[in-house]
Order: sequence, then C-alpha cells, then structure tokens
Amino acid sequence: MTGFLAGLLVAVLPLLAAGFWLGRRTARPESLGGLGTPVEHATFETLHTASLAAPPLRAGLTEETARRSARRLRTLLGTDALCLTDHERLLVWDGVGDHHRTEITERLSGPLESGRGEAFRLHCEYPDCPVRWAVVAPLTVDDRVHGALIACAPRESAVLVRAAGEVARWVSVQLELADLDRSRTRLIEAEIRALRAQISPHFIFNSLAVIASFVRTDPERARELLLEFADFTRYSFRRHGDFTTLADELHAIDHYLALVRARFGDRLAVTLQIAPEVLPVTLPFLCLQPLVENAVKHGLEGKTGTCRIQITAQDEGAEALVVIEDDGAGMDPGLLRRILAGETSPSGGIGLSNVDDRLRQVYGDDHGLVIETAPGAGMRITARLPKYQPGVHPAARLTPE
Repeated sequence: MTGFLAGLLVAVLPLLAAGFWLGRRTARPESLGGLGTPVEHATFETLHTASLAAPPLRAGLTEETARRSARRLRTLLGTDALCLTDHERLLVWDGVGDHHRTEITERLSGPLESGRGEAFRLHCEYPDCPVRWAVVAPLTVDDRVHGALIACAPRESAVLVRAAGEVARWVSVQLELADLDRSRTRLIEAEIRALRAQISPHFIFNSLAVIASFVRTDPERARELLLEFADFTRYSFRRHGDFTTLADELHAIDHYLALVRARFGDRLAVTLQIAPEVLPVTLPFLCLQPLVENAVKHGLEGKTGTCRIQITAQDEGAEALVVIEDDGAGMDPGLLRRILAGETSPSGGIGLSNVDDRLRQVYGDDHGLVIETAPGAGMRITARLPKYQPGVHPAARLTPE
C-alpha cells in the first residue's frame, strides 16, 4: 500500500460512510450547531469521528485497541451494535444485543477464510431486541484477513452493506499503517544491531592492548582508559531506545576518541565546536559515532603526519547542523555513491550507508547525509537534524550498573 493510496483511503472512505450517516441524521433532525449545511455538518462530524477512531487502530488489532475504537466506528455507521474480531475470537461488542455473540461467532468462519463479506439474519427470542440483521466485512492487510468488522441493525439494508465494507477498508488501512510502523521499528533495530556488529574487533583488541600496556608503567592511566572503554561499550550496546540526545552521542564519541588518542598520541588532533543550545536535540542512536570512526580511519590511513578532525554542531533555527570533517585520504565520489546506494561495501563504508538510510527513514529523504570528498582531499560529512520531529524522543538517560 503506497503512502498516496493510504492517504487517499483515509480521506475518502469516511466520506463514503457519511452518506449513510447523513441519511440517519436527516431522518432525525438535530441542531446543526452553526456549522453550515446538513452536508457540511455531516462531513465534519464523520471526519472528526474517524480521526478519533484512528489512533487506537494504529497500534494494531488487539482487545484494548478494539475497545477504544469500536464506539467511534459504530457512530460512523450509525448502527445499533458493532463488534470487531481478530482471526480467532470476538474482541469487543459495542451497543445492544450482545446475547448474539455466540451466533455471530459461529458464522464468522466463512468470511474469515474467504475474505468476502456476508450479510445474514439473526435469530432472537427477545421481541424488543433491535438487532435482527448482521453484516460481516473482513479486515484485510496485504491480502491476508486479520479479522472482521460486524455491524448489526434492525433490518437488512444494501446501504449498510456498502457502508460497512467502506469502513472496514478504512480500518484495514489503519492496520496496514500499524504494520508499517512495526516494520520500521524492526528495521531500525536491525540496523542498530548491524552497527553494533561492525564495532571493529581490531578497535576492541587494540584498545585492550593499549590499556594493558599501561598496567605496569602507569596504572592510573590504565584505570582511566578502562573506564573510558567500559562507558563506550555500555553506550554502544545498550538495549533500549532508538533515539538519544546529541549530548549523549558526543559523550560516547569522547570516550571513543580517548581510546584512539591513547593509541596514536599526537598523530590525532580533534577540534570540537558545539553550540550549547543544540545539545538537547534528539537524533537516531549511534548516528554520529560511526561518522567520527570513519573520519579517524580515513584520516590516519596512508599518513605519517597528524590527522586533523573537526566536529561542529551549530544552531540553524529549526535544525541542528552537524559537520564532521577530516584532512585524510578522501574517497572517489563514484565509489562513495555506490556505497550509499548499497552496491558495494568496502571496509568502513557500511557505517556511512547505515547512518544515511536511518536519517532518511526518520526525517525524510531531504535529510540524508551530504558528503563532500575527493581522493587526497579529505572528507566533509554534513547532517541536518530537525529539532522537533513527531515520534522522535530520546530514551531515558543511562545510569551505571
């Protein structure tokens, strides 16, 4: 389901249901509350009700989300009762006539298996029960039936059959968006695991070797480096939160650079220029550290002199502008394009493509990495981080264990 089609269904399907709802409202005139014509009033009420029903469904189809959305959906259809089921059981009954639960449940196997809607008469021993007819509309996502919406009414109605089908399709769109949200979360988690797996075994080995070299000659220095190593690995392998703050990411980078400096000494010179007002900005976890590691690797490669790296973070209104620049070996722009496109993955390249992909997923395609480089000319990487983005919240601050 494309984003365009999903948006079209979200906007249009409630309007289709509004025709049935308007018919009921016209039969029972009420005050329009100064909202204009009856059609405008019905359209507003329908869209407002749909907007209230959508958020619970975006969490998937469960007993809790069904309970929270059922009344809104019943209002959309204007029926006496409405129930939602998953593929195995009835999740919620909203309205009158819940003594029909068993009868309806027994009739669901056909629609749930075939994916086709069905309408049938209900048998009732209570003369005053208004529920005499049921319309079953399957809820499908990617051609798989996830459950059903059942609307109950006093009499058979072709309009109700069509309206229930349209509302069921709208619900299905919400469930598909919920699946996409879960897929996005799983993808981000998988990419973070990939980044963790790329923490170079050579870096870990070399860090421990440097620490060991100080154990006899400078025990206090060895202790400090061991704490730096512990803090860096604790941050890198934490198991909660997709997002962090710029302050925490820079803190982890500081631990990383302390270990690198212990090995290379004066060969590495790092300058930081950080605007204090951008420190609380939220960004994807392990987003900048791989870029700094890339700068260290390419800055030291093939050089006998000092590698200079500059890290800046500036306030740019609605965004924080982060730039990581080195004066190292640089890279052929054609090779860089292939790395970012996933066509090739030389050592150190996966981190760049991973970060670029995650930034685009979180903020949109116009927020991918901007990389300027050429052979022998070093590399300059720019990331633009929006200060505020819906759904982007940092995890709780880590505490030492």
